[in-house]
Amino acid sequence: MFKTPRISRPARKISLAVAAGALLGTTALSGCSVANSGEAEGGTPVAGDTLRLVLQQEPPTLEACDSNLTSTGIVIRSTITEPLIERNPTSGELEPKLATEWSTEDEKTYTLKLREGVKFHDGSDFTAEDAKVTIDRAVNSKIGCDVEGYVFGDDDLDVKVVDEHTVSVTSVKKDPILPLRLSFLEVVPAETSATEKVREPIGTGPYKIETWTAGQSIDLAAFPDYWDEQPAFPKANYQWRSEASVRASMITAGEADIATGLSPEDNIGELGVSYPNNETVALRMHNNAAPLDDVRIRQAVNYAIDQETIVNSLYGGRDKVASQLVPEGVVGHNESLPIWEFNMDKAKALVEEAKADGADVSAPIEFVVRTAQFPRIQELAQVIQQNLTDIGLTVDLKMLETSQQLKYQVRPFPETDNALMVMIQHGNQAGDAAFTVDQYMTTNGAQSAFGSEEMDKKIEEAGAATGEERQKDYEEIFAYQNENLVQFAHISHQTGMMGISKAVNYAPNSSSGDELRLAEVTPVGQ
Repeated sequence: MFKTPRISRPARKISLAVAAGALLGTTALSGCSVANSGEAEGGTPVAGDTLRLVLQQEPPTLEACDSNLTSTGIVIRSTITEPLIERNPTSGELEPKLATEWSTEDEKTYTLKLREGVKFHDGSDFTAEDAKVTIDRAVNSKIGCDVEGYVFGDDDLDVKVVDEHTVSVTSVKKDPILPLRLSFLEVVPAETSATEKVREPIGTGPYKIETWTAGQSIDLAAFPDYWDEQPAFPKANYQWRSEASVRASMITAGEADIATGLSPEDNIGELGVSYPNNETVALRMHNNAAPLDDVRIRQAVNYAIDQETIVNSLYGGRDKVASQLVPEGVVGHNESLPIWEFNMDKAKALVEEAKADGADVSAPIEFVVRTAQFPRIQELAQVIQQNLTDIGLTVDLKMLETSQQLKYQVRPFPETDNALMVMIQHGNQAGDAAFTVDQYMTTNGAQSAFGSEEMDKKIEEAGAATGEERQKDYEEIFAYQNENLVQFAHISHQTGMMGISKAVNYAPNSSSGDELRLAEVTPVGQ
């Protein structure tokens, strides 16, 4: 049995033309900022009662069962809503949250004891029925929760209320990491709709939603009946700016306390804080149409991407070139898997070979990229588009806002006569390759373009394995992807950077880009 006492919270260059544009943008937008901080003697900034955050993009929704989406999770996870079990992003250990302990005898049925004395933001008590509905709604319903495909796949869970503060959860087959999977579910009241998604959830977290003014800002207020310690800031305000240089200038000008998705090139200076990121950037190639239905063209795309130059020129050498979808430290990472060689001659030869065999290499490829998803993404997309053009392919770059790009990110994908290629940013927040391959590499995975029977079999066997066998099985899966299916062209494992004002204390961690826990932020001096 796992049991842990009450948790204590941890302590704490762009071109001149672009820079000028950023300054103008900042001036125009500054009227929308939240006046808040002042200065103590000596000019040291002093935080006000509102924690001010500026993000890359507006969340498409705050639906709890879509919290695995980065733009949603960064706002709600462990801030507005809370999970039954929480993963410590530094140690990787599972810790109690709304469940205080859990146990299993067969790695199939798990019993969870729930925390008593917890209230939702509407004043109702948290009970086992809420936990059951949360799991049923996210995993077993037909409303299309993103977390279902990301974490649980096609298998349902059998959830039973044992008593007011105990639930049992049974999987279809043995699942040694089911508690880890459950850590991705954010708890909502039993009264939450089971037939449609909810834009603004009722949670149990330290903050509750006050207002969401679409296109402008989200305002939160500390929840006075929160079961744990009150957060340091009574209020929080989220805004969003797509230009990284604008977000950086809001930090340096004292208009925001935390800004996400920055790089040193955004002129953030000493207020830029780097942190280990779990995100990997890659191209996902669909085999729905020519020319990407020919594996030689997908191989050519890999040969045409100069990962080293991209990492060094666009990202200052901070990121690492990638050979697979998970970084070092994730169970299943294959450290012996080589980086794909950059060789334009080989790429051109493969295109010509496919053309000679009748492949329509002139058919257009729709290259879908999300605006402002991470720093310098448009420049990265343009570099890739040019390289693929240089080897004889026709690439139509489509920069889309979040809500539009998500249609291409997750099944069912839009119907099109053209071949699809989507830039993805995948973060394995759980530290186990199952959370990558189940959704990205199985034939019907939520974010997989295609697969094979052989790959599906390998993934099923790996998921049931433990220890060294599990590590070895996933290593083989990543090698099989590169040697046989070639659904992906990997680019880099990222390093994150936030702008943090001198008025607040916050130590970013590997999950901060997906789950920024506001209760961990304190004013300087507190």
